[in-house]
Amino acid sequence: MQPGAPDGSLPPRLLLDIDYIVRWVHPVAPQTHFSFWTAPSTLVFDDVWDFEGDLDFKGMGLSLQIDHLRRSAPEDGRGGPQWHLEGHFFDLKFQATGFHQYLRQAPQYAQRLVLSNSERGGISFAEIAFSSNQLPGRLP
Repeated sequence: MQPGAPDGSLPPRLLLDIDYIVRWVHPVAPQTHFSFWTAPSTLVFDDVWDFEGDLDFKGMGLSLQIDHLRRSAPEDGRGGPQWHLEGHFFDLKFQATGFHQYLRQAPQYAQRLVLSNSERGGISFAEIAFSSNQLPGRLP
């Protein structure tokens, strides 16, 4: 969570460093498992309020795996939709005016759902997207 400025000039925001699956690749025989095109990304929710949720990391590492992100109609007069972020061992609800997503690197082909720390360039909340000029070509 990035707190807002006391004078209201900068609203509070929620920033997430995620591995975004750009494309699922169906297995071709004799393979039986999916592979993935994945890019390290920063997901930023703007003007966040009414944040609530549950986290349960007891006996586990501090890694979140998002299963669903849902958006529902505003519940108050402020006008922002409610967001519901569900995952393995966590459930978060909040309201925000919207979000932005920044793919920080070109998608990488991987056999796993997540990239290693070195593949993703470490943890980052950078809000700068890679340039399409950096793409070697189209994704197959």
